[in-house]
Amino acid sequence: MTRPPARPKIYHITHIDNVPSIVAADGLSSDSDMSHNAGSHTQIGMQGIKQRRLALPVKCHNGDHVGEYVPFYFGPRSIMLYLIYKANHPNLAYRGGQEPIVHLEADLTKAIEWAMKHRRHWAFTLSNAGAAYTEFRKDVDQLSEVNWEAVRAVDFRDPEISEGKQAEFLMQGFFPWSLVERIGVHSTRIQSRVLRAMAGASHRPPVEVIPDWYY
Repeated sequence: MTRPPARPKIYHITHIDNVPSIVAADGLSSDSDMSHNAGSHTQIGMQGIKQRRLALPVKCHNGDHVGEYVPFYFGPRSIMLYLIYKANHPNLAYRGGQEPIVHLEADLTKAIEWAMKHRRHWAFTLSNAGAAYTEFRKDVDQLSEVNWEAVRAVDFRDPEISEGKQAEFLMQGFFPWSLVERIGVHSTRIQSRVLRAMAGASHRPPVEVIPDWYY
């Protein structure tokens, strides 16, 4: 086990095209909810895995399924982003590269506090929540079970590191826009687009070009 950061952050990645609708909805919705709502959404994940997540149980909350939760990683520069960057995985339909991908950063403690106040389930995993074998937790005191060294690793060729780096935080149903504290982007071009998308919003977190969050 490794000690978690004093103030852990969580990261959701999405395509820049989705930011206006996220701002308009005042937050992020789960894949399950989005599948029942009309409207366009630029998908960057693997559709087969998304479908599987709709059926996979959240083992620490009976009756819940992974696809009913909004997913976050514990660090930027995820393995999923690497697959997007390489654009050569046979199961990845999106081929637009990493530049249009934005990171939405939030504070883990504040997210859990919001969930508890609004009686929403939350959980975290020790590896990819889309894998049937992954382990789920729902106790803050168990955060030390996350492999934080793997989360921070830039070389994830080792299978153990790869597994640990894919640990996720999950929020049931909806994640409010007000909890997004910072947005990390690849370029000034994308930064300008995010700023325009937030122009009329009451909550406008800072948007920063952060090369270290990308490949």
